[in-house]
Amino acid sequence: MQFDTSTIIIAILGGFLAGVVNTLAGNGSAITLSIMTEIMGLPPNVANGTNRVGVLLQSWSSSYSFFKNKKIDFAQAKWPIISAFLGAVTGVLVAINVSNEAFQTVFKYLLVVMFFVILIKPKRWLKNQDIEIINHPLALPMFFLLGFYGGFIQMGMGIVFLVVTVLILKYDLISANALKTIIVAIYTCIAVAMFHFSGLIDWKVGLTIGVGQAAGGYLTAEFASKYPSAQYWAYGLLIIMILLSILSTFGILELS
Repeated sequence: MQFDTSTIIIAILGGFLAGVVNTLAGNGSAITLSIMTEIMGLPPNVANGTNRVGVLLQSWSSSYSFFKNKKIDFAQAKWPIISAFLGAVTGVLVAINVSNEAFQTVFKYLLVVMFFVILIKPKRWLKNQDIEIINHPLALPMFFLLGFYGGFIQMGMGIVFLVVTVLILKYDLISANALKTIIVAIYTCIAVAMFHFSGLIDWKVGLTIGVGQAAGGYLTAEFASKYPSAQYWAYGLLIIMILLSILSTFGILELS
């Protein structure tokens, strides 16, 4: 495994960019997994486990910033968090025993549908910020399914989460991102523990990239919390990441 000064710098900078992408949109793991496998030489299964370390540090640092800036109200978000957590635990348990290859095939076509859904009526994504939780009758079942999805497959979790919470549950984009970070932070604790006890985490690599991810996540959450224009950046970045994901899943562009 390569771990010299230049590699460390690339890892930290790549982690920082991934933290920015994950906080405002999703699929920043395409960056970190590429660094781990193509530059640092980790086997794919170890890279998959090691990647969760950076996700954990970034999601907790982002969550702290959003909470500090009053974008997360734990009293209101308690039940969505619990529901998603239970779904994630269920998803992890299923993932241990069931292959998700068939779902991955379906997912690439789902990405195409989501891409066009996001482009239609952009104003739905650019509402004024409002951290009030909407009492939607489907809210808790939806959060359970989102948690299940994250625990089961993880791929594209941030993108799927934003589509559901903004278009169905009527969150604004920044509030949805804030809630996403704390939910991912909580269930990723389980994932890290499982990968660690399976011997699939290189902690030296994970913590190095995680430093960059934590910084990127925290600073981006600060920007998103304080500047209304952040929702436009988030919307644009979401479109870009979905498009890149489509190109990657159809084999047109190699991201990881």
